[in-house]
Amino acid sequence: MPDLLARVRGHVVSGAAHTDNGRKGEADERREGTVFEPATGEGPSPPGPAERRAAAVRTAFAGMLQIRRLTNTGHPAPETVPAPWELHRPVRAIALALEASGLPASAVDASGRRTATGYRVEPGTASGTVRVEWLGPSGSGAAHEEDGELARCAAALRELGWTALLYRGPRRRRFLEVEPPTGSRRPDGR
Repeated sequence: MPDLLARVRGHVVSGAAHTDNGRKGEADERREGTVFEPATGEGPSPPGPAERRAAAVRTAFAGMLQIRRLTNTGHPAPETVPAPWELHRPVRAIALALEASGLPASAVDASGRRTATGYRVEPGTASGTVRVEWLGPSGSGAAHEEDGELARCAAALRELGWTALLYRGPRRRRFLEVEPPTGSRRPDGR
């Protein structure tokens, strides 16, 4: 996972939704299910071929980096600081960062039963924070993997400017609490 930023530099952002000249708009793409949503670990595994998903993740991540470059112009390394839109959509931003780093997302079936081992991203207890857990199906060994895998998650997020703190929760399960870097203003103004 070293230098996640270097791996995606050079990818051209494409596939943006258009609303003029009769091209598809975002609302049309949502109806067709073609708008990119990062995997949070709370839904089914992404549909379609893995290569297509990987390309969509690269495109979305390259777009996020471009937003960072455009909005963090006063910072010497703008790609290493979350953009304001990320602070307002931290679950989406963290899920995208983890998926782009190559970490697998957990998944659940229609009944809510866990079907895949990986990260799960959900809102944290404080506004603007995110909780990242390592979960899997019963008997998958996810609990034994969580220390190492959460360390990988934390490294990927820190590389992108997030503060990731490791905690032990109920039943001695570990999780990350991810928050904006010091000095960033969260949506609640703190």
